[in-house]
Amino acid sequence: TPDASADSGTVRNRKQRKRTAGKKAKGQTKNVEDEMPEKTRRRGRDASQTMSRDGSGDDEGGNASDVGITIGGSRDQSPVRKYAFQIEDPRMHEKTSAFGRLASKWNEFYNNRDFGNIVILIALYWLQGIPLGLAHGSIPFLLKEKLSFAQVGLFSLAGYPYSLKLFWSPFVDSLYDRKFGRRKSWIVPIQLVLGLLFWWMGSHIDGLVRNPANNIHEIMYLFLAIVFLGATQDIAVDGWALTLLSKENLSYASTCQTVGINCGYFLSFTVFLALNSVEFSNKYIFSTPREEGFLQLGPYMAFWAAMYVVVTLLLVFFKAEEDTSSSGSGGEADYGIVETYKTIWRICKLPHMQQFIMVLFFAKIGFIPNDSTTQLKLIERGLHREDMALAVLIDFPVQIFFGYYAVRWSQGESKMRPWRVAFILRLLCGVLAMLTVHYFPQDGLSTGYFYVVLLTNVASSMAKTVQFVGVSAFITQIADPVIGGTYMTLLNTLSNFGGTWPVFFIMRSIDYFSSATCEFSSPSSGASASPYSCVTQEDRNRCKVDGGLCHVHWDGYYVVSVVCALLALALFFGFIRPTVLRLERLPAHIWRVSKEARK
Repeated sequence: TPDASADSGTVRNRKQRKRTAGKKAKGQTKNVEDEMPEKTRRRGRDASQTMSRDGSGDDEGGNASDVGITIGGSRDQSPVRKYAFQIEDPRMHEKTSAFGRLASKWNEFYNNRDFGNIVILIALYWLQGIPLGLAHGSIPFLLKEKLSFAQVGLFSLAGYPYSLKLFWSPFVDSLYDRKFGRRKSWIVPIQLVLGLLFWWMGSHIDGLVRNPANNIHEIMYLFLAIVFLGATQDIAVDGWALTLLSKENLSYASTCQTVGINCGYFLSFTVFLALNSVEFSNKYIFSTPREEGFLQLGPYMAFWAAMYVVVTLLLVFFKAEEDTSSSGSGGEADYGIVETYKTIWRICKLPHMQQFIMVLFFAKIGFIPNDSTTQLKLIERGLHREDMALAVLIDFPVQIFFGYYAVRWSQGESKMRPWRVAFILRLLCGVLAMLTVHYFPQDGLSTGYFYVVLLTNVASSMAKTVQFVGVSAFITQIADPVIGGTYMTLLNTLSNFGGTWPVFFIMRSIDYFSSATCEFSSPSSGASASPYSCVTQEDRNRCKVDGGLCHVHWDGYYVVSVVCALLALALFFGFIRPTVLRLERLPAHIWRVSKEARK
């Protein structure tokens, strides 16, 4: 019948289409096999034969599966994909020890074509870390033994140039000798001047530090000059890193900076304080007790004066700088001093940028009492300098470890979420630090309490690292790529300044709100002696020598810490958190100021 013939024709057409589809699939599979390397096909055949002899290798769909070739399961089969398979790299299944992976990474790094340039950058950043470790670490500890918090706060002004270097960075980028090199024109003379200054201070600084009350201004001005020169050198080195390394190795620039500056800071802070300590030197170095530590500040600075000169001379005679000042392909654009300042002003005029600047300016005010004064208060309570140096030593690898995971945490859509979480954690660490100072043992530091101090220090550093990585990731995301260097330098400078400007005022406030009196209770200690204030460390030592007792009525450290913590908490929930959440939702083009990036 007509209907039966039509049905049979339909069935034949369906069978014919299936056969055609099967032939096409086989042909496609054969073409893929022909394109496979012979080594891969042989590895797959050998693995299949081995597994067939063992009677293993069947997956849930009944298809052979082996290292090298994986046949699709039954649920993946279709008339077209019946013989589909994917190729795997057998090296993925090879087990390598941690030492083997580390050796492989080192060989890869050593054989890198930029290995010599990476070593140069680490050396230059290392020299930057030396004055930073002295100005922000060792010198405040040495001064606090004889000065008040207000006087140490005066010395803290020496660290301001690193937070204000943006304002003279256009001169470093625009003024140079093309023949000598755009960056070497600044690096070489600055390091020679630093070497001369370090050499002069090597023979004078110990005398100034022995009597800091009368020489605090001279000490502050000397280190202000050193930090200013170091900050200017940092501008030139940062710019050179972008052209010294090849494009595929630019990611090593931040690694060189982290390794170099941290190592220099570590030497000038942790190692120097330990070797300068009389207790540490008599216990571990000297066979007979001495009145001074193994390493004094003068010889230490004289040694690094020689290192500044050696590294600079090697840079002059053995490293030529390529001319990349043209604005052509692969070159650095010359914007000029006026144009750079105009660009900075255009960035600051953006309405949402002004809100972000306010966040950066006030966000760290609640952390400053803990970051700048807690360690000094512990030293005042009886913690030895070598114990604090040991705590910093243990804290150093912890910062690197949590920095790595903070980077992974900040890779999501909400870049500032880790920053917000760490904000609350840092406030809690401030409270824990106050309790640590308040309950410090009167009869000396015990092993158990040292672990409490160490835990407090590590927790605070961990939260600080997370915040730094989070805000850096957000700044990188919003920076205008056309003027990325100026954009990121501006925001990083403002972020650093937010943690610098309150230090002077907070340290002066601690002395202002402190009240302590040296009292004499027995006639034998001097009945005619009248009570006097013993707020400063020098007055406390004098009171002890006179036979009196320094009675503390109010400790400004707790007053200032509580006020700053409450103020930071109110700012966080009232302004900082809602502002950051709103800024995170803004599209990227809103942050651009250049016409090219807005397109």
